[in-house]
Parts: sequence; C-alpha cells; structure tokens
Amino acid sequence: MQRTRILTAVLALAAGLLVGTPPALAVHETAQVTLAADTYTWHNARIDGGGFVPGIVFNRSEKNLAYARTDIGGAYRWQESSKTWTPLLDSVGWDEWGHTGVVSLASDPVDPNRVYAAVGTYTNGWDPTNGAVLRSADRGASWQKTDLPFKLGGNMPGRGMGERLAVDPNKDSVLYLGAPSGKGLWRSTDSGVTWAQVAGFPNVGNYVQDPADTSGYASDNQGITWVTFDESTGTAGTATKTIYVGVADLQNSVYRSTDAGATWTRLAGQPTGYLAHKGVLDAVNGYLYLSYSDKGGPYDGGKGRLWRYTTATGTWTDISPVAETDTYYGFSGLTVDRQHPGTVMATAYSSWWPDTQLFRSTDSGATWTKAWDYTSYPNRSNRYTMDVSSSPWLTFGANPSPPEQAPKLGWMTEALEIDPFNSNRMMYGTGATLYGTENLGNWDSGGQFTVKPMVQGLEETAVDDLAAPPSGGAQLFSALGDIGGFRHTDLTKVPSLMYTSPTFTTTTSLDFAETNPNTVVRVGNLDSGPHVAFSTDNGANWFAGTDPSGVSGGGTVAAAADGSRFVWSPAGTGVQYTTGFGSSWSASSGIPAGAAVESDRVDPKTFYGFKSGKFYVSTDGGASFTASAASGLPSGDSVRFKALPGTKGDVWLAGGATDGAYGLWHSTDGGASFAKLSNVDQADTIGFGKAATGASYQTLYTSAKIGGVRGIFRSIDKGTTWTRINDDAHQWGWTGAAITGDPRVYGRVYVSTNGRGVIYGDTAGGGDDGGGGTDPTPTGACTVAYGITNQWTGGFQADVRLTNTGSASWTGWSLAWSFPSGQTVGQLWNADWTQSGASVTAKNVSWNGTVAAGSSVSFGFTGTWTGANTKPTSFKLGDQTCTVA
Repeated sequence: MQRTRILTAVLALAAGLLVGTPPALAVHETAQVTLAADTYTWHNARIDGGGFVPGIVFNRSEKNLAYARTDIGGAYRWQESSKTWTPLLDSVGWDEWGHTGVVSLASDPVDPNRVYAAVGTYTNGWDPTNGAVLRSADRGASWQKTDLPFKLGGNMPGRGMGERLAVDPNKDSVLYLGAPSGKGLWRSTDSGVTWAQVAGFPNVGNYVQDPADTSGYASDNQGITWVTFDESTGTAGTATKTIYVGVADLQNSVYRSTDAGATWTRLAGQPTGYLAHKGVLDAVNGYLYLSYSDKGGPYDGGKGRLWRYTTATGTWTDISPVAETDTYYGFSGLTVDRQHPGTVMATAYSSWWPDTQLFRSTDSGATWTKAWDYTSYPNRSNRYTMDVSSSPWLTFGANPSPPEQAPKLGWMTEALEIDPFNSNRMMYGTGATLYGTENLGNWDSGGQFTVKPMVQGLEETAVDDLAAPPSGGAQLFSALGDIGGFRHTDLTKVPSLMYTSPTFTTTTSLDFAETNPNTVVRVGNLDSGPHVAFSTDNGANWFAGTDPSGVSGGGTVAAAADGSRFVWSPAGTGVQYTTGFGSSWSASSGIPAGAAVESDRVDPKTFYGFKSGKFYVSTDGGASFTASAASGLPSGDSVRFKALPGTKGDVWLAGGATDGAYGLWHSTDGGASFAKLSNVDQADTIGFGKAATGASYQTLYTSAKIGGVRGIFRSIDKGTTWTRINDDAHQWGWTGAAITGDPRVYGRVYVSTNGRGVIYGDTAGGGDDGGGGTDPTPTGACTVAYGITNQWTGGFQADVRLTNTGSASWTGWSLAWSFPSGQTVGQLWNADWTQSGASVTAKNVSWNGTVAAGSSVSFGFTGTWTGANTKPTSFKLGDQTCTVA
C-alpha cells in the first residue's frame, strides 16, 4: 500500500539526513573500535509481503526463472524448489538507501544469467542520490553499478507502469531505459555499462499527477514508462528493428521505431485521453495489446480501456471487456499466455471497492470473462477460491458486508504475468502481497482456480519501532507502516493478524511496561477513530483509548515502568499524560509539542523527552517536565533515545546530522548531563539486549558509523569496544528507525528497515528455535542429488536435494561436502551455510528442519569456479555418509 511511507518514514528520514546541527561539547573517554564482523546469521521475522509489488518479470527463455520488484524493498528472484523469493539488494548501503527502490527490472532472454535493475526511490530531494542501473551476470547474486545523471522513482506516482527497462531480445548488448522528469529515452549498447540519451526520441512526457504539489513528489513528469520489442523484426545478433515505447502523455502515449531506434514516430490512430500503462506484444499473431487509464496510478484511475493494435495493418481495435461508462477504474496489469498467445489477461488495478477485477480472453480480446461477477447485487459468483492460510493477516480482520469479501483479490494490481512456460501458473502483485495460482486452466474449464499468496521470502514493510519484552508470550512487537504491526510469538511463523481494535494504518510508536510486560501501549495513524490503544495481556488483545482534543497522528508514546501511567506526544497537539488507560488525558507542562518521549525503566514516575537539542525530564509521572542543562546534543529532531532496563537514570541517546553534532551520548544521572562517546562517528539508533556471559552491563546495539564504517554494531562492555555484526552483503539500505536486542537471548538483535521488514540476527552459538538452523539429530539413511542447473564462464548454479531414506523423521539436518575443484559458494538459499577452504556445510533453517521419512528437502546456490567444475562425490549427514544419486 505504502501511502504512509511517503509521509512518515521518508520525511523523517530526509530530515534525519539533511538537517544541520551544532558541534558537540562533551566527550566520552577514548575507547577501542573493532571492525571485524562477528559471525551472524540474518533472517526476517516472517510477515510475508506487506507492501506493493509493482512488477513481476519472467525470463522468456529459461523455465522457472522469475523476478519481482518492489517500490522501496529491493528486488527478488524466485526459487522454484522451495516456492520462495530470495532478496537480491540487501547489499545496498546506508549512503545509497534510495537504491532499494526498484523502478524496473529486465531479465536477459539471450543470456538468462544476466539481469538488470533500474534503481532509485524518489525523483525529488527526498532521495539524496541519483538513480542507477545495476547489472548482474549471476542472477542478482552480485551487482555492478552505473550511476545515472538523473534520479529514478521506484516509489513515485506511476511506478506500476512499465517495464521502463528492456533488453533487446535479438541483440542483448542493447538496452533501453525510459526516464522520468523529462529526461527522455536512454540506450546502452554495451550491456548496461554506459548509457546515452536517444537524441531523436520526440517526446519526454508531460503528465503529472498534481501540478500544485510543491514538494516535487506528485508534480514530477512521469516521463517514459515502458519499452517493448517486436522480436519478429530481428535475428540473433542483430538489433531488433521495431520497438514500441510508452510515454506519459494523455494525447501522445505510444511511439514506434522501425529502424532499431534511429528514428521514431507517434503511432497513428492511437486512442487519446488516456495513458498507456502497459504495452505487451504478441509477435505470433502480430498484436500489440495496450492497457489504458486516465491516471498514472497506482492509487488513482477512474476510467480505462483495453486496445489491440495490429502491427501489420496499423488497425486499432477497442477490446475493452466493459463499456467505458461502466468503468470506474483504469486498466494496467496485462499479460499474454506465451503457450497460447490468443489468451490475454488484464486487471482493473484501481478498483478499490468492492474488489479488484481480473479479466481473461482466449480469443485475442474478442470476448472476455471476469474473475467474479454479480449474480443478483450485492451477491457475487467467483471463478476462484482464496487460500490465505499461509498469510492469514490478509483478511485484515475484516468481516465485510456483500459485495465486499475478505480476503480481497487485491488492489493496486498493476503487475500481472502468466508464466511463459506454464499456462496454469499466473502471478499478480497487490498493495499488500504477491498472489498467484497454479491451476489457472480451471478458469476456462468451468471450475474454480485457487489463489494463494506466493510471497514467502519477499518481506516489504517499513518499520517505525520495535520492542522486545523480557517475559510473556511475545518475542517481539513491531510498529509498521501501512499494515500497523504485529505481535510475534514465533519469529519463523507469520502472525495470524496485525494489531486490531483499533487497526492503525501505520503504528508510529509502541512501548511495554518494563516490570509488567503484560501492559502494552501503541499509537498510530488512522483516518478516523482513536489513535491510541492498550493491551493488558502482552499484546494478545487490544482496546482503544480516548484521544485528547486536537490529535491528528500517532507520534510517540511511553509506558511507566510498572504500567500505572502513560505519556503520549501525539501529532496535532502537545504532550499529554494519563493514569490508567487513557480514558482522559491532561496536558504536560514544560515540554514542547512534538517532543519524543520515553520512560525510565525503573522509576514509574520518571519520563524523558527530547526536542530540538533539549533534553527534558519529568519526575511526577509526566505532569511537568524540566529542561536539562545538558548541552552539545544534536539540535535537530533526528534523535532516538532509550533508558536502560534495571538501572534508574541510565539513558543513551543517538542521532544528529552530518553538518553538526552526530553520534552516541550516555547519561548516568537521568539526563542531567551527557557524555559523547568519542569512538562513535555517527549513530542513529540505540538498543539493549541480554548481557554477555560474565558481563556486568547489558549488550548495546546501534546502527552507526564507527571507525569510518557504516553498519550494525554491538558492544558488550558499555561502549568501550564495538564489533560490527553485519557485513557488506547485509546492509538493507536505511536502518535508522529502531533497533533492539533481545533481553532473553544473548546476541540476538532486531533491526528496522525502510522496506525490507524486520531483520533479526543471531550470533554463532546464540539464538534459539526462533532463529536459524536447529541442532541436527538425523538417524537412518540419506540420499543426495547434486545437480548443476546452469554454468557460465567463472560461475554456476547448483541445486541439492537431500532425501530421508531412513525410517525415522529428522528434527534437523546438517549436510557437509568438499568441492574437488576449489569452487566457492557465493549465495545459498533455503539453508544456512559456511565454507572453509573446500569444505562446505549447509544446515537447515528453522522452517525446513523437519524431514519425514521418505521426504526430501532442497536448497540451491550460486558459486564460482576456475579450471573445472567437478561435482562433489561424497556427502555426509552429521557422521553418516549419504548415497549419491
């Protein structure tokens, strides 16, 4: 959905990165810095989906090779063996966080190992860097980058149109990229290494969503939106002659070149008054299909049409499935069944109520059927059934009246693709997940096809806050954009529902009572209704509080250490306090509106606040605050601070900006004074976790720059020394909203991201069954099938299938082998792994450790080789040797 991400996460982020602050004064004692990364394994706290999937791309020459793009959460590759997605852009670092927004993807149909991504999140000043084209020769396991002289907008209006990036199917060294913001059409002739604007292209686009928007977000020219090749007009090794390009221009939306891009003309006779969201070519029958909307999407669109252009004759045919007067939506999602090219499907992407609509034709658009239709209003007849048991929260806890149903087929359905090798498989993206079916043929035979989430591994939530209680059934509370947040009792399982009663669109802040973790409070944004909620059973159930006058948004909230009172700093009014559960609120004095608030974790009457360089303290339960004399703190408001559990008055503060005070501060006197840690260059978050064995102080965690290196850091000695615990392959863009350790599991840390969900890491030897692989205890016989599925110069991809041929179930497994030719694993999925020299060990992850007798488990990896790529000849499961199939 991601409407709130634009207004909350991004604006806060922009402020945090750009606002200036004065120099710091106080200095902590000099300390040591250790930059060697600890051995950590990283996972997502499973939510599965949670955001908009605007693009799905199947490779046209290799079966089961598919990619998905998200608007702020990176790109993913499909893993057929496990039916999961593997993230491909976790290596994007802090300084280029905008490159987690993917405006387009292209999979090379000539060399399937090559994939390209056009990245950049915003075309206005919110994104500090220009866009880039990333290119990979190993299916996204590693990337090279070409920076562009303009910005790209993976989270801008119009992001569901496309694909803007395309590879010539006959000469794959040639690529085209449609740019926004009036920057035109660009071409590369060296496989994406260098790019130049196509000088002869006549139209840079002119459509903007809202010309009056002074932020530059809705007023940006949406530009050139898609590129489609007619592969029948070229031969292998020579550039394709006929190319179609979509432009965001209501009067001139489609252009064509018939001389390999040398000259371009407006396609004669085309419809006007609409934008062409997609252009999909059926070269077998000579048809270009176009889906039109009167708006750019992905939220808006009130009218639309579907058209078919006959490439040989120039004939235009309106093939819309409904009359124009009956549309209240635009068309966007569009796909052709490559096994049966006369079969076409499209979506009514902007039909929010009562549901989206899918349309299907088996006669090139002459006639259509719908995924659902009315029998007698408001009753519906569906050609499909929905099974959301793997992501039960997709019901949103709704029990709507007809014609609405829960769960919905979706909304913002701009991505739609039929598998080019399997007519029964179709995937489509929504504002909350990626759905699919594997029995699509039932649509035509009179049966029902089954729609399920096909999204495991694709995590796309923006995280505002995190809290890990010391006791109770909840392992983790999360505050998320768009879908509110979740109570995780098992990090490896998708929770049944987000927070409800009330259900916030975005939860901005939450807290629990330190000495009574059954008491939990959260605040957030809601179009109408209360903005605060409470729980007295560790977050299992909730009830709404009452808003004080003037509240317009969630802000920040703090619970007293014993849960007896709360302090709330909402948007729209000043700081408030209450005893009990918010049936009435009173204004706090001495603290400015908009201050961030936190509680002391020992004294239930002590609360803290921060605003514009000033630290505030209350010792009367939030009734009144006094400004501390502490100086040298950041003058801006990009600051996060927390009080240490178990010690009164022990406060840590992180934040700042590059042109002023920026770092990590510590107070041991309740905020009366702060000392700045001299060994921390920059810090944006601070959190606490279980102390290390023998340590007298809780473990500190921070997203910071230390010793000149950006990363996630841990200290077990009160900040004297630091260890980086992530690595360059695990950076996740911007991680500055929240961090917390686990008070029950040493070494476990929970990290917020702005689009990759909740990441958690466990140190080697730490963690428990909520983390990575379990200790293997397999008995009985085993068989291993090792297959090299793809190989290219210097690289390869392999799949491994491990079969339990014994008589007893396994509760965990660890498979070891040695490479005979010095091969090196680059990226491995569906297992944890280590490699030392030639020796490799792959160990189950939490969700695939149980293997029943007679069953199998599979994982795959990409790797490098030199000289030879000989298969391993021996595999060991624990201490026993497996049969090699």
